[in-house]
Amino acid sequence: MLNSKSFLAVDFGALNIKLAEFELTEDGGLRLKQYGFRSLGPEGMQENLREAAMLRELRALLAERSIKASRANVCAPGFHTFSKFVKLPPVDTSKVTQIIQYEAQQNVPFPLAEVVWDYQILGAAPSGELEVLLVAIKSDVVEGLSRTTENAGLRLQLVDVSPAALCNAFRYNYGDVEGCSMLLDIGAKTSNLLFFDKGSVFARGINIGANAITQDFAKESKLAFQEAEQLKINEGFVSLGGAYEEPDNPNQAAISKIARQVLTRLHIQVNQTVQHYRQQQGGAAPERLYLSGGASIMPYTSQFFSEKLGLPVEYFNPFRNVQLDPALPIEDLAKVAHSMGEVVGLGLRNLAHCPVELNLMPKSTLRRQELNQKKPYFAAALFCLILIVFAFGWFYSKTVAEKERALADLRERVAPLEASQNDLQAADRELKGVELQLGVFENWIEDRFYWGAVFSKLREILLAVENKKDVEFGVPTGVWIERLQPARLEEAAASPGAGVAPPVAPAPPAGARPTRRAARGLPGQPSLISDISAVTLGFRMVNAKLFSQQPTANTIMIGTLLEELRGATNYFVAEGTALKGNQTGSDTDLTIGFEIVVKLKYPLE
Repeated sequence: MLNSKSFLAVDFGALNIKLAEFELTEDGGLRLKQYGFRSLGPEGMQENLREAAMLRELRALLAERSIKASRANVCAPGFHTFSKFVKLPPVDTSKVTQIIQYEAQQNVPFPLAEVVWDYQILGAAPSGELEVLLVAIKSDVVEGLSRTTENAGLRLQLVDVSPAALCNAFRYNYGDVEGCSMLLDIGAKTSNLLFFDKGSVFARGINIGANAITQDFAKESKLAFQEAEQLKINEGFVSLGGAYEEPDNPNQAAISKIARQVLTRLHIQVNQTVQHYRQQQGGAAPERLYLSGGASIMPYTSQFFSEKLGLPVEYFNPFRNVQLDPALPIEDLAKVAHSMGEVVGLGLRNLAHCPVELNLMPKSTLRRQELNQKKPYFAAALFCLILIVFAFGWFYSKTVAEKERALADLRERVAPLEASQNDLQAADRELKGVELQLGVFENWIEDRFYWGAVFSKLREILLAVENKKDVEFGVPTGVWIERLQPARLEEAAASPGAGVAPPVAPAPPAGARPTRRAARGLPGQPSLISDISAVTLGFRMVNAKLFSQQPTANTIMIGTLLEELRGATNYFVAEGTALKGNQTGSDTDLTIGFEIVVKLKYPLE
């Protein structure tokens, strides 16, 4: 009898986590109770940060949806998965496993000891050859998925792969469609192309995804990846090709061209796969194309493939034969349904039978689950052991009492020694306090040359700025310091910066002098240290705008000075060094004044 309790399907994609909660219906079907998406952010792109990001966002999804289900089916991301369809010669049934083992060794691009792999026989060709789907994932990747799932409080039931999950979802929802159909799932890093015809299936992974559009656009526009991704989602579309009027929005113009170039590369791979499917697999010509995946809804994607392939194109609906909870927002679900093929395929694994039933559960997880099943027996054995221990304890009770008396005698002897030890520890603490104070005084002596070095650097910067701008403006320039006073770091953070973007602060140089705070807050003593971490420099300079031909000469002059100060990374910190307030003086004055808050690299103590 099927279990009617709800369960989860979790698809760990390249950029997003997709989660759905299902339950089995009375007639053996599937009902969607709720779903959710969470972005992995920039950490999802970095392998060393990806597992922590997956755990964080999975926990957030479970809390956000108040999900109580604990069983979970998981899908590994396509870019971490190896899959291949192979044909085996007709052999005796007893030798099939041995031959598949050999094929796995020949086809999987990693040593089998380093992967978790599985296979499924999909059927037999007219020639008698066996058609086998072979899949593999690196062990460390699947172990990470297992840790993430279990650390989120879920019990992992199985680990599937995208091609198998999509195959099950398509067969369940479009089993009545006649002729050869193609399903193209466009993901962030990879795409999956599947063929369905008369009960047979063929799939191929293509290493082209929507991230290629974002990366090319980010490189061309000199934007960060996340900013370029958001612009692609909000404004992007696929160029129609041929003669058409470019959009006025430069971002749209750039993204549309790049999107067409990337989809053209993807179309070439699709065409090559179609040829391979027909010539090598003996498949029929495709009659239609279904699009799925988060990247497939970029405007005009369906028109692009319809034009290139000469086929009718539809969007894949994985909920075609799935019941929906009445409380679900149907309109919102319709906007993302095309990208939930994997989670539906995972949910179908809890039905009585699926066309493709693979499981890449790591051995360590299976061992833990077996151990949990045996825990009641271990508890019983432990209880028996405790009874035995108590019996021995009673037997040796007299010996224990004698030992306690001897221990009490030893404690009486040790007590005077412990008192002496406390005196020694107090004296040691006092000595360390004096040493810390001495260190502070030594540092103050070292700092006597510090301000001289800072002022020398400031003079060097002022001369450099004057020399540069003398040549640039063609007239003599001048800038000098009128006053200097300690400043709070908040003033630097609140300054507008005169429109000059602060440069990225470089890493501290080797051998940089550490700050000395060892004597701060000694027990029973006031703090000995007061830091000057930033100073406000009041500048005055010749009104370059009055004498040169450039109306923005003063702004350029101030910007150059600010850039030079931020570039002196051995003395100042770029982040926190900024213009304070506005310049004083009018366009007709001979000089103008302004203030800059400078954050010191080594605060003066």
